[in-house]
Amino acid sequence: MKLRNNVKTEKLSGVWSAAPTPLTGDLRIDEASIERLAAHQKKLNLNGVFIAGTCGEGPWLSDAMRMELAKASVKYNQGKMLLAMQVTDNSALRIIDNIKRIADTGVDIAVIAPPFFVINSTQDYLKKLYLEVIEASPLPIGIYHLGKNTKTLVETGTVTEIISHPKVKIIKDSSADPATMAAIVQARNQRNGELFALNGNEFDCVTYAHAGYDGALLGGACFNGLMANEILRLAKLGQNDGAKSLQTRMNELMFDIFGGKDIHCWLAGQKLLMVKLGVFSTNKTIINYSVDAACEKAIDAALEREKMWLLPEACHALL
Repeated sequence: MKLRNNVKTEKLSGVWSAAPTPLTGDLRIDEASIERLAAHQKKLNLNGVFIAGTCGEGPWLSDAMRMELAKASVKYNQGKMLLAMQVTDNSALRIIDNIKRIADTGVDIAVIAPPFFVINSTQDYLKKLYLEVIEASPLPIGIYHLGKNTKTLVETGTVTEIISHPKVKIIKDSSADPATMAAIVQARNQRNGELFALNGNEFDCVTYAHAGYDGALLGGACFNGLMANEILRLAKLGQNDGAKSLQTRMNELMFDIFGGKDIHCWLAGQKLLMVKLGVFSTNKTIINYSVDAACEKAIDAALEREKMWLLPEACHALL
């Protein structure tokens, strides 16, 4: 299955953002902020945007809100970046219904993660679920592999069988498991340019780049996209010291934004940074995440320290 509008498959590589969803003060989709977010992410040299993922609060948005998000994202993206959208649910029937609902919006790829709630699932059951969805989908498919970071474990062998299907175009891998990484790269190589492997572990882009992954799909890329791009560039050039040094710097930035190593200001902190960058109007979240005074202080310090990476256009204008 080809991508819409004859988009070159090379766009499936590079850095993608798993974008947060901007909300108004009364928890509605903030279309004005989506417009600013699209422009901002393009300045960070992103190739793609993944909407309604965990960072995008997709599992908590209503069906109507997800449709608003899809349509507004397509409208303001204007085809400049690929758009993928999470459609994960608890059964093949529901996932297929979710895909059909967005099929005519202009979203390029439907992304499936393990079902949210399954009891005593077998690998045969999960494989059947995924393949049923893939066969019925009117859109190309992306697979989000969480490894052991989920209650519904999709084993490596199951994943590699799923991603051998010609409709599957990308896999986001957050497993951080060397054996899984090797198996995914082997499956990618067998597809010969028809499958692209993206790193989902933003705290270790270098390892994935060395393993042969094509890029990264990161929850922090809406602010650290330039840093991530540079890490990948350095790693591919074999400049490992520079890549690792910048990765350490990016990790420090993310800890400041997310609330330290326990990530206690996750998402609300990220949205607050986007407010301070002039992109979002509020840092509201559906499930009431919050930012304490210490976290906001760390965000302000990070913004001052890393403004050349976070606001490159504004800083360059002053030079």
